[in-house]
Amino acid sequence: MFWKSLKVTYSTLEIVGLYGKRWDVELDLRHLKTTLGMDILRCKSPSMVRKEIYVFFLAYNLLRSLMWDAGTTYTTPPLRLSLQGTRHHLINFIPKLLATTSTKRLKAYRTLLKVIAHKAVPDRPARNEPRVRKRRPKAYPLMTKPRHELRKQLQTA
Repeated sequence: MFWKSLKVTYSTLEIVGLYGKRWDVELDLRHLKTTLGMDILRCKSPSMVRKEIYVFFLAYNLLRSLMWDAGTTYTTPPLRLSLQGTRHHLINFIPKLLATTSTKRLKAYRTLLKVIAHKAVPDRPARNEPRVRKRRPKAYPLMTKPRHELRKQLQTA
């Protein structure tokens, strides 16, 4: 019970600062889910859902490591680089990286880092975003029957 014996007090300003950092983390998680397309998981079994999440983590770590390499190589703060922009540039560079010889691959990789580093996001301190959905839901009902049954209904109608 060591932690119960410690009494730590924080100023209001420190608490407000921590709340701001927590808000940034929530925005980052939401952005991560929508950028990588993991807002809807497609697998059904628990083990496959875990594997799907692990693959998203691998993709996220790949993108963040590219952002880190680009930022440190070209003296741009890595947290100011765009995750979506890095993803977009990587997808565009993959065919070039695969098509080049091993001697030219390093040059192509450095070009990729340069492109990523020069697309820095502007600093937006104390950014405030409303908690609303931008897109309206479609006017279609939810699928409550198997697809083959719904197809039969369409054919008989």
